[in-house]
Amino acid sequence: MGTIRDSNSQLSGTLPEGHAADALSALDELDIAILHHLERNGRATNYEVGEAVGLSASAASRRILALEASGAIKGYRAVIDDRHLGKRRTVYIRVTLERQSADVLEAFEAGVRRCHDIVSCHLTAGQYDYMLVARVSGIDDYGRLHQSELSRLPGVARIETSFALRDVLEHLRCGRPLRDVCMETSRRG
Repeated sequence: MGTIRDSNSQLSGTLPEGHAADALSALDELDIAILHHLERNGRATNYEVGEAVGLSASAASRRILALEASGAIKGYRAVIDDRHLGKRRTVYIRVTLERQSADVLEAFEAGVRRCHDIVSCHLTAGQYDYMLVARVSGIDDYGRLHQSELSRLPGVARIETSFALRDVLEHLRCGRPLRDVCMETSRRG
């Protein structure tokens, strides 16, 4: 029986900015197989990972530690089904700011980090400045989020919202195999 790794949400030892492409090109087939297995089952023991990729538990452990130290593995976490928390609706929120100065962007981003119903925030190019994704229980819950949190964020000039009718697919990599993502990234490198 193998051991379960420390389940800290963030790991130390990540690479400095700009070295990610170098790290991806250094991944071999076993590293990619390990990442793929851990992406599907982050609680797998070293023994289970080794069995899945054809290594001993100790060899799998050494590679996992190296992947953590390189920043290829950022951490481990539980993926919670928001429906069990009563958050059954996905909301897409497009935000336009009054200005795009560094201080306004920083203040907005700091404010968004305090909004618990926002599950992701992306600075975008194009018509809007930010795309937010929120999970709410329904229209009334979104009304509360809009009135008490979103409209009070610093620098907001305009908010547009769309509600998902149904969540069809949610994958960290849009359903593409990890191997394809890694290979494509290393070719661009």
